[in-house]
Amino acid sequence: MTNLMPDLIRTATENEHTEVQQKSAQTKAITRIKSHELFQQMRELEIDHGGRIYKLRLTQLNKLILTA
Repeated sequence: MTNLMPDLIRTATENEHTEVQQKSAQTKAITRIKSHELFQQMRELEIDHGGRIYKLRLTQLNKLILTA
């Protein structure tokens, strides 16, 4: 009777490695922009998304509000 345990362990390890690679690729795909770079000394900006205008505002409590 052959021992299948090493194959099962190898398969689990390969699957974990693949999951880690996928998560790493997803993380790299996200672009991070600092809000002060986006606002450039302003407290409100407009975003054109598919022809619809959205307003992104910075509140007095330093929170962000997005409205259509």
